[in-house]
Amino acid sequence: MDKSLCAAAVQFNIVLGDVDQNLVRAAAGLERAAKQGAQLAVLPEMWSAGYDYKRLDKHAEKTPGVLDAVSGWSAQFGLVVVGSLPEKMDDRIYNTAYVIDRGEILDSYRKLHMFSTMGEDRFLSPGDRSLVVSTSAGRLGVAICYDLRFPELFRKMALEGAEVICLPAEWPKPRQEHWRTLLRARAMENQLFVVATNCCGIQGKLDFFGMSLLLSARGDVLAEGGETDAVPLAVFDYQEMLDYRAQIRCYDDRRPATAVAAGLFLANHEEIVPAGPADQKWFYRLPHSHRQ
Repeated sequence: MDKSLCAAAVQFNIVLGDVDQNLVRAAAGLERAAKQGAQLAVLPEMWSAGYDYKRLDKHAEKTPGVLDAVSGWSAQFGLVVVGSLPEKMDDRIYNTAYVIDRGEILDSYRKLHMFSTMGEDRFLSPGDRSLVVSTSAGRLGVAICYDLRFPELFRKMALEGAEVICLPAEWPKPRQEHWRTLLRARAMENQLFVVATNCCGIQGKLDFFGMSLLLSARGDVLAEGGETDAVPLAVFDYQEMLDYRAQIRCYDDRRPATAVAAGLFLANHEEIVPAGPADQKWFYRLPHSHRQ
């Protein structure tokens, strides 16, 4: 397969609550990525205003205008752009990642897992579906920040044909090693590419370390951002991904139906939820007494 993809992580210091300034920074990063040949660019999580909880309503009202601007840049630079923004729907606000392909909003994904440690569940509502979408840059799966700690979501996207995982994030110090280890594990176990974009610098009371990563299907680090504004790029070689899948045949060797029949997933669990073909029941939820 003679197919490759140049991808970029657009990492910058989000100015808390300042939509106009963050638009300037995002535009500069996307232009820089495009000039270096990127076809796919991933922005950070909640990049228009950060986690400015007290004014989320106001920031969400500006999101349609922000999307118009990003759509214009996407068309101008010929990019697929992914990044998350506050979305208001009725009386709820979601952390929503939009997939924009050369000016067209193809689809969106609302963050599934709320980070209760930081009170996210008190201000935002969770989504109810995963997303894998076909774009000019390939089939993209989308997850957001804390979703990274839930491997079942990534396996579901992989089984649905995701080739690249795009993960906008605001992942603060001191959990750098968690970030790096979990991202590499998601790439390795699912044998796909990952573009994970973190923000950097001080935002309110939090200090973000950057370290945006672009990973091969083997989990190798192809490019990495430092702790300041950066646009790391990497070229993903699809033949290399297919060769690796042929060498270590995780997809062929999976035995989800047998595992369920043997009780490996059923013990102490209240239900098995199908997440793909009927014989691929792998996604399960713990009963309340087992949740931590």
